[in-house]
Amino acid sequence: MALETRSQHRCFGGIQGFYQHPSKTIGLPMRFSVYQPPQAEQQRVPALFFLAGLTCTEETFMIKAGAQRYAAEYGLMLVSMDTSPRQTGIAGETDAWDFGAGAGFYLDATQAPWSQYYRMESYITQELREIIIEHFPVDKNRTGIFGHSMGGHGALTLALRYPEIYHSVSAFAPICAPMQCPWGQKAFRNYLGEDQQNWRQYDAIALIEDGRRAPDLLIDQGLDDQFLAQQLSPEALEKACREADQKLTLRFHSGYDHSYYFISTFIDDHLKHHHTALL
Repeated sequence: MALETRSQHRCFGGIQGFYQHPSKTIGLPMRFSVYQPPQAEQQRVPALFFLAGLTCTEETFMIKAGAQRYAAEYGLMLVSMDTSPRQTGIAGETDAWDFGAGAGFYLDATQAPWSQYYRMESYITQELREIIIEHFPVDKNRTGIFGHSMGGHGALTLALRYPEIYHSVSAFAPICAPMQCPWGQKAFRNYLGEDQQNWRQYDAIALIEDGRRAPDLLIDQGLDDQFLAQQLSPEALEKACREADQKLTLRFHSGYDHSYYFISTFIDDHLKHHHTALL
């Protein structure tokens, strides 16, 4: 596998790198980023996979979240990836900001033409994971997952679907009930078809209702988030977790919106949460 290093930068005693490779799963080049903390020079370290939100790329979290300072302190590797395949040639893939390019929703599409390339679930849980294990000093038995917005949805659902891989999970302002909101319905209808039974495997609340469980959840949500009322539904997730005895810490924050200013404010708490779970 030809792994291309696009750039590397010294950062808090560690290495921030950006990479590209030809993906067998996607069928196109894919980009990802890795922060290796200083401890990785001496030993294998736990890894956290961060899933970004709509319109983001593999660079967004690493540039905006301010996470490297804390990852260096706790000895955590950070991995982030692009939010969808790019330049697939599919008609209309760049027509909308909330669907298609930049909006892969961390699932494996089953509907043409999207099913040919849009296989982000398999890419993250299989191919990218194997690349990280092969090329970076990671402890493969200590991995966690977290994300923001669409990526928060992805983190929750992948943690619920792959408890053998992800031993810690958290989210910032996640789409908690995609089957019930405009973003999720648009994505699921186009990627997965009209049968809503097929949607349940990518809806955190439905997965919990259907018996799936994840490690203790930490979720932060800003009360001034412009998408809170129509798209996110944290109270519905709280209810589902309470009824299913799924452990959840849900924190609401007055004055905070949906931006990376919000994420950077609470990123330390999330890395502490993962560090404790992955000890």
